[in-house]
Amino acid sequence: MKFLVTGAAGFIGFYVAQRLCEQGHEVVGIDNLNDYYDVNLKLARLDVLANLPLFRFIKLDLADRDGIAQLFAQEKFNRVIHLAAQAGVRYSIDNPMAYADSNLVGHLTILEGCRHHNVEHLVYASSSSVYGLNSKVPFATTDSVDHPISLYAATKKSNELMSHTYAHLYGIPTTGLRFFTVYGPWGRPDMALFKFTKAIIEGDAIDVYNNGDMRRDFTYIDDIVEGIVRVQNVIPQSNPDWQVESGSSAQSSAPYRVFNIGNGNPVKLMAFIESLESSLGLTANKNMMPMQAGDVYQTYAEVEDLFAATSYRPNMSVEQGVDNFVQWYRAFYKK
Repeated sequence: MKFLVTGAAGFIGFYVAQRLCEQGHEVVGIDNLNDYYDVNLKLARLDVLANLPLFRFIKLDLADRDGIAQLFAQEKFNRVIHLAAQAGVRYSIDNPMAYADSNLVGHLTILEGCRHHNVEHLVYASSSSVYGLNSKVPFATTDSVDHPISLYAATKKSNELMSHTYAHLYGIPTTGLRFFTVYGPWGRPDMALFKFTKAIIEGDAIDVYNNGDMRRDFTYIDDIVEGIVRVQNVIPQSNPDWQVESGSSAQSSAPYRVFNIGNGNPVKLMAFIESLESSLGLTANKNMMPMQAGDVYQTYAEVEDLFAATSYRPNMSVEQGVDNFVQWYRAFYKK
């Protein structure tokens, strides 16, 4: 098949494009290569993808309405995996307009492309941050997600609502994936593992929020990619018997689904740091900090519906995943 992968120079998009090409699919990847983090890392990912004969890259911004419309018209994609977005909870507090352009306008341009060109399945990135003020654990797709606490989370919730509307109005099968703290080799420099590793190696202190009293459902990149590639083959079907009053909010009478995709095993932040220290053979200097605006105390994915749909459970241990990242980091940065 022919796939569009948005955010192909990004962390998850890079791996997904690679996996699809390995399976024999043709992949067109787009990215605007913005400078939210080091562009050289994005270019290095693209250099790897450039060696795959089934991959083509086009530099394109999601907010370019005409450009995206022309792309869909020319390429005639079978399926779309939409992973591009302006990322970052904390960054959204100081730079809100960037999220409107990329996450709202950009998502709409993709929906419109799917609408007008008979795309058989749109899989898109949502986020565990949509659970916001929810304190019930584990987070289940049947829980309320009406109280986000960052603009980033609000845009991801909006993406789910927009996708449901297009599934209902135009019959476009859409599946949203709520990612839980993705980490691993080739990861984003704004994420905790990357920042911690760089600081510890260079002898700088790391900022540990809420005095280390936090839990995260750290999910290794290979587990995320396996889930995405399996889900794209699970195309949602209309269900005329579904009702708002009694049905799951993760489904609909329209061809619409939402899944959590996480490890299902929250880890204490301090235990995560200890795993990193062990892998590096170094001890971190820690700045104990209060909770930062937009952060939540805990994330914890309930993934039974994902397993039921795909027969797959994430299974990488944090210790092994962290060690894999450290080996990549030392090799890539020669440190």
